[in-house]
Amino acid sequence: MYPFLALDLGAESGRGMVGFLEDGKFRLEEIHRFLNGPVRVGESLFWDVLRIWEEVKTSIKLTAQKYGKLGGIGVDTWGVDFALLGKGDILLGNPYHYRDKRTNGMLEEAFRRVPKEKIYFRTGIQFIQLNTLYQLLAMRVESSPLLEIAETFLMMPDLFNFWLTGVKVNEFSIATTSQFYNPVQGDWDRELLEEMDIPHHYLQKIVPSGTVLGELLPSVGEEVGVKGVPVVAVACHDTGSAVAAAPGEGENWAYISAGTWMLMGVEIKEPIINQRSFELNFTNEGGVGGTFRFLKNIMGLWLVQESRRTWASRGEEYSYSELTKMAENARPFPSILEPDHPSFLPPGDMPARIANFCQKTGQEPPQTKGEIIRCVLESLALKCRWVMEKIEEMMGKRLEKIHIFGGGSQNPLLCQFIADATNRLVLAGPAEATATGNALVQALALGYIKSHKEMREIIRNSFEVKPYEPVSPSSWDSAYEKFLKLREQNI
Repeated sequence: MYPFLALDLGAESGRGMVGFLEDGKFRLEEIHRFLNGPVRVGESLFWDVLRIWEEVKTSIKLTAQKYGKLGGIGVDTWGVDFALLGKGDILLGNPYHYRDKRTNGMLEEAFRRVPKEKIYFRTGIQFIQLNTLYQLLAMRVESSPLLEIAETFLMMPDLFNFWLTGVKVNEFSIATTSQFYNPVQGDWDRELLEEMDIPHHYLQKIVPSGTVLGELLPSVGEEVGVKGVPVVAVACHDTGSAVAAAPGEGENWAYISAGTWMLMGVEIKEPIINQRSFELNFTNEGGVGGTFRFLKNIMGLWLVQESRRTWASRGEEYSYSELTKMAENARPFPSILEPDHPSFLPPGDMPARIANFCQKTGQEPPQTKGEIIRCVLESLALKCRWVMEKIEEMMGKRLEKIHIFGGGSQNPLLCQFIADATNRLVLAGPAEATATGNALVQALALGYIKSHKEMREIIRNSFEVKPYEPVSPSSWDSAYEKFLKLREQNI
């Protein structure tokens, strides 16, 4: 069987990962890795989409050179961001980065046009200012001419799929991150967009995760040195692919997809959209097999990444493992953060923002780099406990274990903190869940695997997971009480 190329494009880096399915087991090999991130022009943040496209083609070329032929290609990316194409499929400007400040104030503007509760009950998506809905609203408020001249709306993985195949569609999992997909109707909520005064003529047909789009365009194939490769619209939202690769059995488990963002939730067959989920701002994003990921976005390891970047800009370079070691040796609970505070969202001097947050909440700021990182990791674990409690409340049952996967699963301190804070068994792995899910959904779509259940069995047979048992959960109780009081403050 020829290998499957998973193009896993993250907010910090992109990878071409080659997956092999042999004798009921799966293995991955990295073929190409490249840096990704925002490009600032003036006061705006963009994605360097043409450079990313070149890296995509390089990944295909390197795979073809090494293995001769590919069994399939799939693309997954971060959520919410999009591109607009005009007449002749010309790209209308660089796609904006979701951390761009143009969405500042757009939640309030949206609620002036449509009641907040109505938006939620029509979409089931949590309110975050970076969602596609508010990006489009910002363009409308600014009277951007692009909304009128655009002929095609493609979210980021849809754009790369189009450039690979010439097929213009919107894939289900990535479409749901927009906050204008209606899970009851099973389609774009055009009525909601009209009430917002946002055009919708450019929206494309939504296709299920695992749709075979067609073969690589001959022009692309000639450039990269391979022809006739099927391209699959996998679970194109990276979290959708990651959750597809969760090795869980049964239904009494939660997951954490841990990376730049930490997304914690459960996989369900029907969305949960009610008054309580609205009050708690939980979200329902699409997944493989028409499932939904009922989850909460947590700011995640962005706080560590941006702290590390700040120190590097001052000539102080540290690896993630070095920072974790510093945190392990630091004093516990130097202070506690609400990781999702708006001040932590934009790029910038994260250590200074952490200190400022602590001062505003009457806490002593962490004094050393190790204390800063420990403060972040402990706060993330406390937020996971809060999310876990709310999920169990809304589902009316106890969840026995937590599967953590993605890059954060390789941080033993974070995994142990989550086990202690939640008093649950934490099972870490696979680290490359997104690429694994991407490649195996290709295999499922192309008939090499019969079902998602079989796919998860293959994953359990292929990857070891590292267990983290709770060691001292009671020692976290006072910190959690402090965290709850912190959330009640009007910071």
